[in-house]
Amino acid sequence: MSVPPFDIDVLRSRIPLLEHLVPLNNCSQAPLTTATRAAAERYMESWGTRGMDWEGWMAEVEACRRAFAAMINASPDEVGVVSSVSHATSAIATALRFDNGRNVIVASGAEFPTVGHVWLAQEKRGARVRWVQVADGAVPLEAYDGAIDERTAIVSAAHAYYQNGSLQDVAAIARRARHQGALTFVDAYQSLGVVPVDVKAMGVDMLASGTLKYLMGTPGIAFLYVKGSIIERLEPTITGWFGRVNPFAFDATHLDWSPHASRFDAGTPPIFAAYVSRAAMEWLLEIGSSAIHAWTQHLSRRLVQGAEARGLTVHGPGLAAPKTPSTAIVCPDSHAAEHGLRERGIIGSARGPAIRLAPHFYNTEADIDRGLDALAEILRT
Repeated sequence: MSVPPFDIDVLRSRIPLLEHLVPLNNCSQAPLTTATRAAAERYMESWGTRGMDWEGWMAEVEACRRAFAAMINASPDEVGVVSSVSHATSAIATALRFDNGRNVIVASGAEFPTVGHVWLAQEKRGARVRWVQVADGAVPLEAYDGAIDERTAIVSAAHAYYQNGSLQDVAAIARRARHQGALTFVDAYQSLGVVPVDVKAMGVDMLASGTLKYLMGTPGIAFLYVKGSIIERLEPTITGWFGRVNPFAFDATHLDWSPHASRFDAGTPPIFAAYVSRAAMEWLLEIGSSAIHAWTQHLSRRLVQGAEARGLTVHGPGLAAPKTPSTAIVCPDSHAAEHGLRERGIIGSARGPAIRLAPHFYNTEADIDRGLDALAEILRT
């Protein structure tokens, strides 16, 4: 039996849900922890006793911005605080021009629908979306060679395919984009928290993620990294008062832009979500991304090998290619499988033709075996 490079029992004791359920749905929703509950209660206490504490609340938003920057090896000045990855993608899309000879958006077939929808919406502004298709559950790197050319404005490549967790080599994709003078946008919602991300080493221009999934946070907040050297050339038309040089100038007649990535902030920040998500990310930073990655990769291998040993069909390349811990098992009715797992005390995540089992650092080998045994029983009936 393998053991993780941290005290898993201590960490598990901070997740009350584990007392009665096995959450294997981290690709969709993280469980509440004592750290995130305490952060939520800190906000409620502030709201309840002070009524309004803008100075304290804004300090919390900035601390959350710094925590996200630390997760991806960026400067806080390169991070915008937004409400969702949909918001982040739209802000970037509206900051691009498509009337200058570069009107092509290259997008991977692994994009979560919201990202693809934002790019398609730009066709009314003169853009043309060119898709790099999924093949055998993954996007072949070489397929980008024929897709990116001198007409490409931006290349959108999901770091991990939401369907089955297969990873794209975004560093190699970014090199191809740069060679043609194009920008790169990465959606890391399905990877950040279990796969180490270093935006400088990857060489990407923009990266977005929320905290709802592997970052152990809550809905309602997301972040947008924009490389410092390109910030000032991007002016999004999706904007708001917190995108200004001084939001508290209260001048509706003058539009200026923050010199930092906060120009992508919009309206009043998601203060409550910032409290919760800061606590979540700081906890993960304490555990360490390398330790989390090592253990979740072990659990990923156990999932794939255990599924195959039980006669289950894994969606995508399985262990033949890099992946997150999310593993998709093909089944005739994924939603029925999700309900069946819930009845057996296990939380999975249905998505299209498969049920996804996605462990995190707090899961054990016993959790994996229990989930696979339950799923095999469901699919036999």
